[in-house]
Amino acid sequence: MGNRQSNLEELQKLRESIEMMEELLDNAYYGMVLVDTEGYIVKWNYEKLLGISEKEVLGKHVKDVIPNTRLHIVAKTGVKELCDIQEIHGKKVITSRIPIIKGGKSLGAAGTVLFSDISELQALAKKVQILEDTLNKYKGEVSKLYQARFTFDDIVSNNLKMIELKTIAKRVAKTNSTVLIQGESGTGKELFAHAIHRESLRKYGNFVSVNCAAIPKELLESELFGYEEGAFTGSKKGGKMGKFELAIGGTIFLDEIGSMPLDMQSKILRVLEMKEFERVGGNKPIKLDTRIIAATNENLEEEIVKGNFRKDLYYRLNIIKLEIPPLRERIEDVEILSKNILIKLALDLNMKEKTLTKDAVEALKNYHWPGNIRELRNVLERAVNLTSKPVIEIKDLPDSFKDKLPIKKGDVKSHSLKEKLEEFEKDILKKAIEEAGGNKTLAAQHLKIHRTSLYKKLEKYRMTEYM
Repeated sequence: MGNRQSNLEELQKLRESIEMMEELLDNAYYGMVLVDTEGYIVKWNYEKLLGISEKEVLGKHVKDVIPNTRLHIVAKTGVKELCDIQEIHGKKVITSRIPIIKGGKSLGAAGTVLFSDISELQALAKKVQILEDTLNKYKGEVSKLYQARFTFDDIVSNNLKMIELKTIAKRVAKTNSTVLIQGESGTGKELFAHAIHRESLRKYGNFVSVNCAAIPKELLESELFGYEEGAFTGSKKGGKMGKFELAIGGTIFLDEIGSMPLDMQSKILRVLEMKEFERVGGNKPIKLDTRIIAATNENLEEEIVKGNFRKDLYYRLNIIKLEIPPLRERIEDVEILSKNILIKLALDLNMKEKTLTKDAVEALKNYHWPGNIRELRNVLERAVNLTSKPVIEIKDLPDSFKDKLPIKKGDVKSHSLKEKLEEFEKDILKKAIEEAGGNKTLAAQHLKIHRTSLYKKLEKYRMTEYM
């Protein structure tokens, strides 16, 4: 009797504490009952649920009020029972029974109703499922958005230097080392970046590509590192993840890094050295678990001398360097690249696959290709669209290709001196414009003629593609 009295005193103190928290309990649960070790009710909060007041049940055995209860058993055994389905006065509810232990001794037990009806739990489960489905949908969209599209199989070449580069790139892909890819515009630097990611241990992570030259200087920092809510006027509620954060566990490809402003170069250098970064307006460091691949069409060594690129950042990036040769230095690849491009064009344009005549291939091989593989694709796409025949002939190519075949012995057509001089002049004009990267003013300066004279000659020879 003395032991039970002691337990009752402990429960009385607990009851008083519970009464102080009554409002909280009323909002936290649909009902609550507290019993002593023998199963007698010392606190009752089921009035809203069952319509029975506390005065009616205090001191009664819980089994006399709720016949199918197990609360008195839990009070005895000290073993909790969570989220059990129980029928109380004709209602199926979700209940939990928790023993009250102090000093290793059971003082009683508390029973709570979390859901007053199973349908509420089903509704919550449905809501959670909808939210989970929505989250998975957005995760899927993000995954598709930041996915490497190309593999090493997409880099086709018969050139020995290119074959060696692919071998090195495949070997490097298995490590986490930073890679710097240099090469002229249109040589396929991005293909190498995609392929390295696809071959790496990070292939299941995001591949996040950033064109450093395309993002305005004032937005570059927030694009790369993200920002916290309220970091600046117009910032999104809740802030925004940056490209580095999106690339955690994957790869970030910093294309055209030579165009990055000097102040941002210093911040990138710090990130690479510290292996962490912070969002704009934030103070919480985020660990950098990202593979860095950078690319440029500029000579960074020359840019360092000019003061346009940081030497220390260059050394951080230049761990593994891949220098992609221009197409004019691997002319033997023109034919295999053309076949590959024509296959893809047929799929992209939903057309029958077309082939090139031998003369058309020779004309393509004799061209200088200032725009590299990108220009080759454009030339072939134009030809595919303009000819209805299954074979692309030399006449289907732009005018700049039509004089690229050497005159064969036995050709019946003769050329006067005037015609030969005109063809020679046209060839000089084309080369000058191509070497100037399409800049007519620069081409005119190299030719030591006025820009107006250059345009007149282009008009005379109907060289519209260069105007």
